[in-house]
Amino acid sequence: MKHSLPDLPYSIDALAPVMSKETMEYHYGKHFQTYIDNLNKMVEGSPYEDMEIDEIVRTASGAIYNNAAQAWNHGFFFSTLSPEPVEMPETLKERIVKDFGSVAEFKAAMTKAATTLFGSGWAWLSEDKDGKLVISQESNAGNPITKGHKPLLTIDVWEHAYYIDYRNVRAAFVENVFGIVNWEKVAGRL
Repeated sequence: MKHSLPDLPYSIDALAPVMSKETMEYHYGKHFQTYIDNLNKMVEGSPYEDMEIDEIVRTASGAIYNNAAQAWNHGFFFSTLSPEPVEMPETLKERIVKDFGSVAEFKAAMTKAATTLFGSGWAWLSEDKDGKLVISQESNAGNPITKGHKPLLTIDVWEHAYYIDYRNVRAAFVENVFGIVNWEKVAGRL
């Protein structure tokens, strides 16, 4: 199975000023594409060749896992964003309040996870095996599906996600990303 770069659900410049066209050209157009290209080369002739990408993430290790997980993570991240503000549905608010106390406390915890992750990686909101919403930090290509969790939202905190627009101020990027999350999409993953 040949993996390909998914189309964006918006134009390449639609997320500006939170994520500029230049950032998107590098982040989506170059970094994400490279993970896809590397994955396709690595799985050719291997037991992973005909697997869906999420199955590769669950079962592979090493370089194949890293490229598959990064491709999966990026596709998930970009598909969760919206150039137009999207209100958080009540169903999601209720679950967040139940598990975090309030939407503000959830955002503070997610922000802390994203800003305190040492080095490169991802901050995730997931539903664990017991149906509880949890926040995790995953270094490098880490993905909560490897723990049996169901991802709902992620924030990419690799420097290529924000450095062009925010330089070394990861916290400003994280704060602004909340304004472009498609909360309907997050709620639909519950």
